[in-house]
Amino acid sequence: MGYGLVLRGHGRGEQCLTYGSIKTDLEDPPAVRLRKLQDQLELLIKTYRPTCAAVERLYFSKNVKTAMSVAEARGVILSCLSRLEVPIHEFNPADVKIAVCGHGRASKLEVQKMVQMLLNLDTVPRPDDAADALALAITLANTRVQAMRQPQMGQSLAVEG
Repeated sequence: MGYGLVLRGHGRGEQCLTYGSIKTDLEDPPAVRLRKLQDQLELLIKTYRPTCAAVERLYFSKNVKTAMSVAEARGVILSCLSRLEVPIHEFNPADVKIAVCGHGRASKLEVQKMVQMLLNLDTVPRPDDAADALALAITLANTRVQAMRQPQMGQSLAVEG
C-alpha cells in the first residue's frame, strides 16, 4: 500500500513531507497482513497527524482474487482513518489525473512526472503506489482549497491500496 503526505501552505503550493509503501510478508496469513497494515498506518497517522485523508475509489477488476484482497486492505484503511477521526475523501482515478495533469487520460508516467514537478522532487517518486498516493494527496489538497476558496495550511495523507 502506497502512502504520501503533503503540506499545503499559504500560497506556496504543496510540499512533500514523506512518501513510501507499506509492505507485508506475502507468506503471512491474510489476517496477519491486514493487522500489520493497520499497525503501520496507525503509526504513520499518529506520527504526522494529517488533517484529512484521500483514498482512491475502487473499480471492479476481472481478477476476483486481487479485487478481494484490495477491498480487504481498503476496509482496514477506511476503518483506521475513521477510528483515528481523520476526515476521508474519495477520488476516482480520472479525478486524480485531471487534478494533477489537466486531463483524465494521462498515463501513469505522465502523472508521476507531474507529481515530481509539482512537489519539486529530485526524482520520480517510487514505488508506483507511493507516486499514486502523492497524486491523491495533491488532488485532495487542491480540492480542499477550491472548496474553501482561500489558501490554507494542512497536511493531507493519501493512501493507495
